[in-house]
Amino acid sequence: MPEPEPQERQIRHLDARSLRGLAHPLRMQLLDSLRFSGPATASQLAERLGESSGATSYHLRQLAAYGFVEDAPEHGKGRERWWRTSHEGLYFDEALFTDSNPAVRGALDMVMHEVATKHAQQVYTWLGNRHTWPEEWVQGSDMSDMTLRLTPRLANELIEKMHALVDSYRDLPEAADAPDAERVRIHTHTFPISTD
Repeated sequence: MPEPEPQERQIRHLDARSLRGLAHPLRMQLLDSLRFSGPATASQLAERLGESSGATSYHLRQLAAYGFVEDAPEHGKGRERWWRTSHEGLYFDEALFTDSNPAVRGALDMVMHEVATKHAQQVYTWLGNRHTWPEEWVQGSDMSDMTLRLTPRLANELIEKMHALVDSYRDLPEAADAPDAERVRIHTHTFPISTD
């Protein structure tokens, strides 16, 4: 039998309107929690994030209004409302980075800072807990930084190649049922620095 075709990942393209709907720290935490831990109720998310269920309910409804989350009725019992993400990842429309509207720039800055903070928290958590992982996973982790001299075109080419390489490891049959397989976070950051 032929191998099934890999399903295309559902990526949400952010424009100015949807960006404003996402630009709130709790909304981003809710979305991350649903993406990484699966469907949940507002009460479960409140407990997980240390928030009130009223706050999580309100912000889940806002996320739903902008299309970031949706009902997960297959999980609910009775009046319980379960939520799931509508996508697997986010893609920032290039126009957002040059938008002249101060509200759009502010929303973009807030979202980007929240993403950077989340990345830093994940690294700190790994560093604090790596002693609890088997030696193979300690050896299978990496914290590297490299400095290159590139043009903007070459930087974009490098980013595309890094993303393609990571995607080539997505959903490999070898890792699907392997007893030692774990979810792995990969962060990439590519940006110019001043040499002063």
